[in-house]
Amino acid sequence: MFKLSEKVAVVTGGGSGIGRSISTLFGRQGAHVVVLDLDGRAADDTAVAITSAGGIADAATCDVSDAAHVRATFDTIVGRTRRLDILINNAGIAHVGDLERTPEADFDRLYRVNVKGVYLCSQAAVPVMVRQGGGVILNMASIVSFIGVPDRFAYSMTKGAVFTMTKSIAIDYVKHHVRCNCICPARIHTPFVDGFVKKNYPGREAEVLEELSAYQPMGRMGTPEEVAYLALYLCSDESAFVTGQAFPLDGGVLNQ
Repeated sequence: MFKLSEKVAVVTGGGSGIGRSISTLFGRQGAHVVVLDLDGRAADDTAVAITSAGGIADAATCDVSDAAHVRATFDTIVGRTRRLDILINNAGIAHVGDLERTPEADFDRLYRVNVKGVYLCSQAAVPVMVRQGGGVILNMASIVSFIGVPDRFAYSMTKGAVFTMTKSIAIDYVKHHVRCNCICPARIHTPFVDGFVKKNYPGREAEVLEELSAYQPMGRMGTPEEVAYLALYLCSDESAFVTGQAFPLDGGVLNQ
């Protein structure tokens, strides 16, 4: 069960954190993983880890907010692999600030990466999936797609958009056997989180990490591996009857 043999999986933001965990797990389960990241060296590192463990992987630098770059990248991938079975829209950036403390430049930057990036990559992948008779798109949303979180105005805006894009893609392409779902994590402890805390809360890192952990009723943040295992289910044939759904991975937050 949950094998991905002979499937081609593209993972955006696959160079670190959740994307790296998804990429390495999918590689172990037999997928040919194509790791995309703005940081080409990080993408290469993930691909090397997969191949060193006996899997199949390629890597490429890709700016998901650049239409021409996305199109060229996906054309190259499909030209080489001849198919595209799974797209993980994981690449994303964060922001701290309420409405008044969100500069227009930051708002636009978050939109370009978190929303336009999902749009561009999905737009590149869907025609391939339709042509081959089906495929799976899995988007990374957030619990802020459901609830309000203080000082996350622009980030919440983008993840709300990811949630509704998921629903739209699912209903528009269900007859073409293209499934689309999203995962909505609470706080997940990744190197990105450590860097984000260091940048935005200098001198308070330990305190803020403790606060982030305590936010979940389970008393800890989730792990990238826990997200990856849910992603594996949603991209495997075992979830063939699941589409248009949002799956919280929240340590009990939504039960509060």
